[in-house]
Amino acid sequence: MNNPEIELTEDGVRCSIREARTIVVKVGSSSLTSASGQLDVQKLRALVTAISHAQMQGARIVLVSSGAIAAGFGLLGFNERPKDVPTQQATASVGQGLLMAQYEAAFSQFGFRVGQMLLTADVTISPSRYRNAQRTMLRLLELGVIPIVNENDALSSNEIRFGDNDRLAALVANIVRAEALVLLTDVDSLYTAPPSEPGAKRVSFVPDVTRAIEEVKVGASVSG
Repeated sequence: MNNPEIELTEDGVRCSIREARTIVVKVGSSSLTSASGQLDVQKLRALVTAISHAQMQGARIVLVSSGAIAAGFGLLGFNERPKDVPTQQATASVGQGLLMAQYEAAFSQFGFRVGQMLLTADVTISPSRYRNAQRTMLRLLELGVIPIVNENDALSSNEIRFGDNDRLAALVANIVRAEALVLLTDVDSLYTAPPSEPGAKRVSFVPDVTRAIEEVKVGASVSG
């Protein structure tokens, strides 16, 4: 991902993304859900359409997708996303299969196959697990399959977990040696603070990541 030839201007970075071949796309739950918090199939299909068009133009996409809990809680009779960890994990185990079924059906309309990969954070501390994940993802890409990655919420513990899929997406980008990492959210840009806070300023382009980290107040995102 670190290409010294990339021109560090907004236009230069946008151009490099357009030319990238291996791309990791991360989509959060908020971009896949309705106002009730449940999975919005129309939003999912719109995402699949965009990714499929990129694939047709020669890109190799790895999708890091939240949404398992959103897909599962309604089926289990809950009116809203559960708050306690055990119920979240149980809901994710039900919802992950439903989420993948929706992705499989949507991508099949464009002639693409998908492969599910559920990772736990110990892949970051175990060289053998890291290599296994890398071999699988790279082989899926070679076969023309779109890997769909999520944290294995049913098995992850509070002691060792990614916490949100932004971190997972960064790891996946490293694993597949991606040339671009795209984070899709329901917020139109980076802000110096949560957009709802008074005085929050929009940051359209970040040429210096270290400085941005110092200046931006980070809020927590949600996995699952």
